[in-house]
Amino acid sequence: MSPDTPTSTKLCPTCGTRVSETATRCLVCGADLGSANKPAQASKAVQGSRMPEITLSLPGAIGLLALFLTIGAVLVYFALRSKPEVVVPMTPTVTVTITPTSTQTPTPLPPTPTDTPMPTPTPVTYKVATGDTCIGIAAFFKVSVQSIVTLNNLPQACDTLYPGQQLLIPQPTPTATALPSATLSQPEQTLAACQTVKYTVQEGDTLGKISANYVVPMEAIREFNGLSSDTVFFGQDLIIPLCEQPATPGPSPTPTLPPPYPAPNLLLPPDGAPFTLNDDSVTLQWASVGTLRENESYQVIVEDVTEGKGRKLIDYVTDTKYIVQATFRSSDNTPHVYRWWILTVRQSGSDADGKPLYVSAGAISTPRDFIWTGTPAAATPTP
Repeated sequence: MSPDTPTSTKLCPTCGTRVSETATRCLVCGADLGSANKPAQASKAVQGSRMPEITLSLPGAIGLLALFLTIGAVLVYFALRSKPEVVVPMTPTVTVTITPTSTQTPTPLPPTPTDTPMPTPTPVTYKVATGDTCIGIAAFFKVSVQSIVTLNNLPQACDTLYPGQQLLIPQPTPTATALPSATLSQPEQTLAACQTVKYTVQEGDTLGKISANYVVPMEAIREFNGLSSDTVFFGQDLIIPLCEQPATPGPSPTPTLPPPYPAPNLLLPPDGAPFTLNDDSVTLQWASVGTLRENESYQVIVEDVTEGKGRKLIDYVTDTKYIVQATFRSSDNTPHVYRWWILTVRQSGSDADGKPLYVSAGAISTPRDFIWTGTPAAATPTP
C-alpha cells in the first residue's frame, strides 16, 4: 500500500476550523467558503490594550506625596472637630447588701475610786491685842503653839508679841471623806452587826474586872481589841463586844446592863473662853443624858494642858454642873490652857479602902478648853 497523498486544507475565516481546500461551506459554523479561491489577505495582528505609563520626576513625586499628606491631615482635623456622639452601653448596677456581724463589746470595768486631796485652808490673820499670849491665841483657834511659831518665824519662847502685831494662824486641814467601802464579807457583816460599847480603863481596873462587869469573856475582849496579854492601862480605850455575852438558858441571875449613854453635850463655858485673876472659880455646865440610876454619876475631868505634867482634877457628881475652884489655877502669872470633858460612869464596886470603883457607862464628850490666868490659893486639892 502506497501512502496517502496529503489533502490540501484551508481555514474557515469565521471560526478558524480547518476544512478541505475544495469545501464551499464550513461544517462548523456554516460560513460560505465560496471565496476560497480568492487570494487570501494578510490578517491583521490583534494586540491587547495596555495601561498608560506616567513618568514623574523626583521633585514631582515628593510634591505629590506632600499634597496627599496635607489632604489626609485636613480630613482628620475635620473628623475630630465633628465630635461624634459616643453611645456608652449601660452597665447594670449590682447592689451588694452587707449584713453587719454583731461583735460582742466587753463591759467596761467600773473605775477605781481614788482619794481626792483636799485643799489646804488659807491661814487666818489675827491682830494681837493687849495681854495676848501665844498659848491663849493657840487655845482660842484650837491649834498648837509650835504651828504659830513656825508659820510666823517667831522665837521658840514666843515672847515677842506686841499689840497690833499681825499673826498668821494656820487652820486645820480638813479630813478627806472616806471612800465608800465594798460589800462586806460574811465575817465582816457579823462583826459589824455585833453590839459594842466603848470603855475607858480607870484606875484600879483589870481585864478580869471589866470582863465580869460586862459579862463578856476575857478572851473575847482581848481578841476584839488585839491585846497580846491581860494587862490594861489607865486611860486606855477598849471596845467591849456585848454580842459575845454567853446566852443563859433561864432567867439571868444578874440584871441586864442598860445600853450605854450618849456623849454629854458641853454647854458652858464656850470653847477657848478666857478667865482672869478676878475669876475665883470657873463653872462647867453640860446637858443631861437622861435620868441617872442610883449607882451612876458624871465623871468630871479637868487637865492643865499648858503645864504638861499630868496635873489633873477628877471628880464625880450627879448634877449637870461643876465648879472648878481657884485652888486649881496655875502656880505662875501666865495664862494656862485647861481642857475638860465629861463621861457617864457606873459604880462597879469598892476598893480595899472603901472608895467606889467606876466603869464607863457611855461615850466621852468632845473636850473643850478654857484659859485661866492667876495664882492658886494656898492649898492645892488632891485629885
